[in-house]
Amino acid sequence: MGLPSWALHTGYRRAVRPALFRVGGGDAEAAHHLTLRRMAQLGEHPSAIRALGWGMPQPRRPVEVAGVTFPGRVGLAAGVDKDGLGVKVWEHLGFGHIELGTVTAQAQPGNPQPRLFRLRGSDAIINRMGFNNAGAQALADRLAAAGPIGIPVGVSIGKTKVTPVEDAIDDYLASLAALDAHADYFAVNVSSPNTPGLRSLQDKEPLAELLAELVNATATRSRTPIFVKIAPDLTDGAIDDVLEVAQRADASGIIATNTTLSRDGIAETDLPLADEAGGLSGAPLTRRARYVVARIADRSPLPVIGVGGVMTADDGRALIDAGASLVQVYSGFIYRGPALVADLNRALS
Repeated sequence: MGLPSWALHTGYRRAVRPALFRVGGGDAEAAHHLTLRRMAQLGEHPSAIRALGWGMPQPRRPVEVAGVTFPGRVGLAAGVDKDGLGVKVWEHLGFGHIELGTVTAQAQPGNPQPRLFRLRGSDAIINRMGFNNAGAQALADRLAAAGPIGIPVGVSIGKTKVTPVEDAIDDYLASLAALDAHADYFAVNVSSPNTPGLRSLQDKEPLAELLAELVNATATRSRTPIFVKIAPDLTDGAIDDVLEVAQRADASGIIATNTTLSRDGIAETDLPLADEAGGLSGAPLTRRARYVVARIADRSPLPVIGVGGVMTADDGRALIDAGASLVQVYSGFIYRGPALVADLNRALS
């Protein structure tokens, strides 16, 4: 059954989160890397992993999406564990799937630091990480060494920064080829605001060409589902264009949404951070993500993975009611911890 919700929330809010938020003098990225290093160490000790999951409610109602069976509806969004360091642990925190990455064909350091900021009064995060990762092949090697994971593994793939936009297709294909044997689905990230020129790949013609190549590559090899991750800042017309292209290309689904360039909904106490460049995630994105999910579900038969501003169990339920088949968490997990996953599993089971 797991620990009661109040115990999980209280323990994280009073003990774990304050300690994490002090790491590196309050540096959000330092805390992020420390957490992943600890998870990697924990993943080497099976008995410790089992103990970790003892108090966590586990998903109990499987759902099939794009031919993949997920043990529950709650997943970890891309951006949390780019290089799969904690890949053996996430299942035991109650997740029904994980989305690793975004990874690129070539390893790259990402943008200069600082590049990750907590807006605590807004329950939000701004990041301009810039696809920092060890590269697609390094992730493939890690997944091969890890063996069975226990839950579906999605991999978000993006364009290497130094690759010109006109050569993006080959870049995506290289990542897909390296990871196809290890991914249960791919998320095609054409919507991060932190790689110059990337969002232009959401335009109708370049997206059609990219998806046709990726879907064809998996069709001849493994038929791994291809999802398209879109920005919340698209107009209604642009969303409809993406849906038309994705359906014509025989893509498997849509992930809605990525981070936003908007700064609407930021608390007054966080206004000094509002001018930081990067994508905003967390509570200010809740309503917009829900709207985009509902629009997609109303206009397309493609399944939707809803992500953006899932801070409570009610937020997750609202995305499902809007038409999402699965939900993912990122900022909500940072602010609420495993208790949020437990609440979502209870609400969505």
